[in-house]
Amino acid sequence: MALEIPTTDAEPGLDVLALNSGSSSLKFALFHVSSKNSVIQVSGEASRFGDKNSRFLAQNALGNIIVDEMRPMQNHSNAIARIGNVLADAPVPWPAAVGHRVVHGGPKLRQHCVLDEFVRAQLQAASSFAPLHLPTALEVVASAKELFPGVPHVACFDTTFHTGLPDIARVLPIPRELQAEGIQRYGFHGLSCESILRQLAQPVPNRLVIAHLGNGASITAIKGGKSIDTSMGLTPTGGVVMGTRSGDLDPGVLFYLMREKAFGAGELEDLLNHRSGLLGLSGVSSDMRTLRETALSNADARLAIDIFCTSVRKQIAAMSAVLNGIDMLVFTGGIGEHDAQARASICAGLSWMGVNLDAARNRSLINPISNTDSRSLVVVLGAKEEEQIARHCWALLAPIDASNVREDIHRSAP
Repeated sequence: MALEIPTTDAEPGLDVLALNSGSSSLKFALFHVSSKNSVIQVSGEASRFGDKNSRFLAQNALGNIIVDEMRPMQNHSNAIARIGNVLADAPVPWPAAVGHRVVHGGPKLRQHCVLDEFVRAQLQAASSFAPLHLPTALEVVASAKELFPGVPHVACFDTTFHTGLPDIARVLPIPRELQAEGIQRYGFHGLSCESILRQLAQPVPNRLVIAHLGNGASITAIKGGKSIDTSMGLTPTGGVVMGTRSGDLDPGVLFYLMREKAFGAGELEDLLNHRSGLLGLSGVSSDMRTLRETALSNADARLAIDIFCTSVRKQIAAMSAVLNGIDMLVFTGGIGEHDAQARASICAGLSWMGVNLDAARNRSLINPISNTDSRSLVVVLGAKEEEQIARHCWALLAPIDASNVREDIHRSAP
């Protein structure tokens, strides 16, 4: 029997399965969505694909664990099949729609849309804009369409939130003919930014910086609810130092590797996306938790952490210059939410601009984590990307007037 979902009125809702794929993980959540609210029914994550100890975790609506297992999972397709089993066994409705996080839609796909064959072809063509993410996303789409046929699938783009970037941030300093081919700053982690804005009390602070810090990391400046600058550029490889990605790098390094080491495009791509960042610096791991465990005895691990925190601090300061000050700084993402030491290190170098943490509140994760002397509020919020995906699906698919919700969830997009 399906779980009964309470509603506040007679308006029909939509049961949406949101899929949030990473390079070696897949988060999922089933929501019952209406114009009034979105109620989670089951959620979870599959991680460490290709490892003999791949993990699959699922929780019910109350947050109680219903599945926690270590099982071999080679890829995202295996995870989709396992999600199907969980949904079939749990007392929840079968999805009426499936929403997919898609990191990059290229120059032609800038708004969330129904995932038909034309859109899939456009995503195939745009793979060069996000080679680390789009092939995986397309694999997830193919597997999900096979498991959930006959229901609409929706692409929700991380770039949509940044579509209205002003030219001074969007345009890259390259010849116009290349700009015309779609080579520009796109910006990413848009669903995360939307979820932060939704969680903040209204009105949203006028000068807001969101630091999404995880295996992928970006810093975004938001003024009046609109993205006006962000650290990632044409692809999710740019910006701050990340787990395995280099972030911004002197182009001369690439020239050197091509000229002296005969690196081709594939080798450069692998180097900058898979073997750089925290992993490349430390030689140990891309995971901040592992680096923390080894930092006392490993100077390279300590250096990797310090470079990461300094890289983030620099970008926050740069966004402050763009905004002419900061009213609020929000930390989110795996590191941003869970690593108090990283937050303290980053903010320790920002006291000159009025950012001061309360050490005890930061350790205990009590918002705000800033002290009473801080001119800028500092808070920690969870990135609720899956809920944003579900809400976008409802706004696109609900057979009722969804204008109010469309205005709400797109309030930061043009």
